[in-house]
Amino acid sequence: MTKIPNASTAGLTWTKSSFSGGNNDCVEVARDQLDGIMPVRDSKMPAGPALAPSAGAWSAFVDSVKDGAL
Repeated sequence: MTKIPNASTAGLTWTKSSFSGGNNDCVEVARDQLDGIMPVRDSKMPAGPALAPSAGAWSAFVDSVKDGAL
């Protein structure tokens, strides 16, 4: 897994999860993938680090959450 040290300077377009509520516990993903990775960050820390799993791993994770496996 790749780590982006300062997510706000990576030149990415961040989108907040559609399941984020008003409790400020939000995940953002970058729609513009970088070399097959899907950057993910904590919306409360836009200048903080972002994790960047492979696009396939991120897709499998999201599918598992949707299926109730996680």
